[in-house]
Amino acid sequence: MLHLPIYLDNNATTPMDPRVLEEMIPFFTKHFGNAASSSHAFGWEAEEAVEKAREQVAGLINAEPTEIIFTSGATESDNLALKGIFDMYSGKGNHFITVKTEHKAVLDSCLHLEKMGAEITFLPVKNDGLLELAELESSIKPNTVLISVMYANNEIGVIQPIKEISAVAKKHDILFFSDATQAVGKIPVDVIRDGIDLMSFSAHKIYGPKGVGALYVRRKKPRVRITGQINGGGHERGIRSGTLNVPGIVGFGKACELCKIEMKTDEGKTGRLRDKLENELLKINGVEINGSRQQRLPNVSNLSFKNMNAADLMTNLSGRIALSSGSACTSATHQPSFVLQALGLSDETAFSSLRFGLGRFTTEEEIDYTVEQLTNVLLG
Repeated sequence: MLHLPIYLDNNATTPMDPRVLEEMIPFFTKHFGNAASSSHAFGWEAEEAVEKAREQVAGLINAEPTEIIFTSGATESDNLALKGIFDMYSGKGNHFITVKTEHKAVLDSCLHLEKMGAEITFLPVKNDGLLELAELESSIKPNTVLISVMYANNEIGVIQPIKEISAVAKKHDILFFSDATQAVGKIPVDVIRDGIDLMSFSAHKIYGPKGVGALYVRRKKPRVRITGQINGGGHERGIRSGTLNVPGIVGFGKACELCKIEMKTDEGKTGRLRDKLENELLKINGVEINGSRQQRLPNVSNLSFKNMNAADLMTNLSGRIALSSGSACTSATHQPSFVLQALGLSDETAFSSLRFGLGRFTTEEEIDYTVEQLTNVLLG
């Protein structure tokens, strides 16, 4: 049976998987200890639960548990990586390379670092949303210490050539950081295979709780060191002080465990439903896909609707279908998507674009209904 409203904004956040909630509940009530309390059983239980979750999170990305630093989410992880590298490696260089289509957590952190004396190169992308590898390599300078490129874009789902980017970084002895918030749990992400030195991701994008995320920091070949940005009790190997969110971390671990088991099934299902959605809507004159159709996440579709305003479309569908016209983090700005502008699209096209984010719990019936409702609005 169809239940309204339909949720198609899974890039903004995902509903918590009931199995994740079930795992978390005891740590709110029965096992409520502080993981840093080392003198009694309540603390030992909490610490054991955190270390189990650390193994689960690491297992999803083929990392070592000791390489996982728990944070409050991907935005904090982005800040910690960029500012921590800038502080730690200032004696080696102050030049960072990133991309104009990065998440605001990366772009705004880079702008902050510019005020602190960093030199930042913001690379453009091609019309399909992919960066040009030759341009990346040509932008490297003797003082370049970090390349920061997101794994998959949050608005258009485009997957960057991560292994090729990391190869360029390694060739020049430069660290490589990737915001993989949208990719982890949806497609296979392997920090060893992909050559990633630092990587951020978050629980609430993979059917886990809000308020918890992680930063992967490579410990060998090379050993990466970063300066902590929150001072306090020296938690998380002194990199991120603060009482650990034990229930959230437990939920994060369970969410990662489920993704590792069910990723292939989820990927196949969302990809099939996304293709069905697109194939039906592309029959309508003036509907186009934004970004690469080949190198993108299976659950994301960013479509422009000629001569239609996306805000008006969402208003027409309000109460029935939950959609987004771009990143949830910038939805209050009432500006055209800077990601779509970077692809060379006009403001008019950017304002006429909608992002469809499918998820684990999206059904075929919901896609059929969405196609029907959008068709009625567009052709009505």
